[in-house]
Amino acid sequence: MKRVEKWKWVLIILVFILMVLTSLPSAGLIKDEKIAKFFPGKVNLGLDLQGGTHVVFEADVEDLREKYAERNQELKKSDIEEAMARAMEILTNRIDKFGVTEPLIQRQGTDRIILELAGVKDPERVAEVVGKTAYLEFKLVSDINPAEYLDENGEPLPEKQIPAQLQLRYEKDEETGRRIPYLLVKDQVVPGATLTDAYVTTKNAEYVVGFRLNPEGAREFARITESNVGGRLAIVLDDVVVSAPRINSEIPSGEGVIEGGFTAQTARDLALILKTGALPVKLNIAEERTVGASLGRDSIRAGIKAIIIGFIAVIIFMMIYYGLSGFIADTALVFNLIIILGVLVLFNATLTLPGLAGIILTIGMSVDANVLIFERIREELKNNKSVGKAVENGFSRAFITILDANITTVITAVVLYNFGTGPIKGFAVTLMIGILASMFTALFVSRVIFQTFLARKNVTKLSI
Repeated sequence: MKRVEKWKWVLIILVFILMVLTSLPSAGLIKDEKIAKFFPGKVNLGLDLQGGTHVVFEADVEDLREKYAERNQELKKSDIEEAMARAMEILTNRIDKFGVTEPLIQRQGTDRIILELAGVKDPERVAEVVGKTAYLEFKLVSDINPAEYLDENGEPLPEKQIPAQLQLRYEKDEETGRRIPYLLVKDQVVPGATLTDAYVTTKNAEYVVGFRLNPEGAREFARITESNVGGRLAIVLDDVVVSAPRINSEIPSGEGVIEGGFTAQTARDLALILKTGALPVKLNIAEERTVGASLGRDSIRAGIKAIIIGFIAVIIFMMIYYGLSGFIADTALVFNLIIILGVLVLFNATLTLPGLAGIILTIGMSVDANVLIFERIREELKNNKSVGKAVENGFSRAFITILDANITTVITAVVLYNFGTGPIKGFAVTLMIGILASMFTALFVSRVIFQTFLARKNVTKLSI
């Protein structure tokens, strides 16, 4: 048999070194930060393995119906569907800026959205930041004293009707918890939809949220501030007054700040939700819980145990049944697992419990190709072919069968990934990586090892 081209071994060695070096930081084997920075990837654990936050949002359809009624419109089923689709898009944008890896966001029924964030252990903050409607308005404060229409508890008096052109809104005093009433002019408003940017800054050593408006909003903002110097402009978020600063002069730039006694975190959260836009429908929290990591630790332990047991069982079987050829297959299997881990790390993939199952399944499937090849080689040897010719024919004639079988499996995995949810996607990812890795190791690596072995010795008998 002719000698193996050097480039084949160079490729195998380079892939091996790359996968090993990529995997080491994730396994915690590289402690030096200067070295580890060259290998920034890691395997992220899913919600089922490391715990996290699970929140179910339910759309307030009645609130949406009331808004349509105010515009003398009837709420249709298509309107609800459109609002939910837009809500999904906004939630996705907020989560992307929230900095969570591989979140799960999916619809449940017609009016619910499920959100799962692995590694996040504060469901209340998630619900507050992600689910906030963030309907922002800038409204002029009326000169009329709201106390004329309120009782001692700050509630509207039944016998005194608030003028139709005004609306009652409150600001919460964070120190005392008292509600401060305001009467706002309905038609003197700059909608938050004109906002183009929001950011955290400081004013008088306190955190505030800066904002910029588009040209349309800036013109309206300038008009209202110019004609109402000395008055007050309320910044209203989700029908709650955040602050009501006095207008000292015209503001033509369309830029300003929102003050509200923010901390650095609450200022960042508000800037985040303002930048992603207002939700088209109010989302109420139907369920929220923190998923503990204890189940995850048990699952990881059980999964790793299953991988080790399955790996050892396959290795022993292949060596007993196929002898030295089985040892070559086992070498390819070890390489296969290294490639799977390396690719998961390289692409910052998220490993779930079904993903572990996918790895375990890959262990069994990865030797299928070798079994097909070895059985072909056995048939060639029974037909009195030389060892070298039998090996070449075995690999060549088994290739199409192996390719067909693996392509159908990859297609199935692609379908699962595109149409499945988080855990199913995790299974599909590890299955795809495992199948592609097994094809490389079985059809290329094993063949190169056989060719190298047969080229260096005058082999007349093969242990298979």
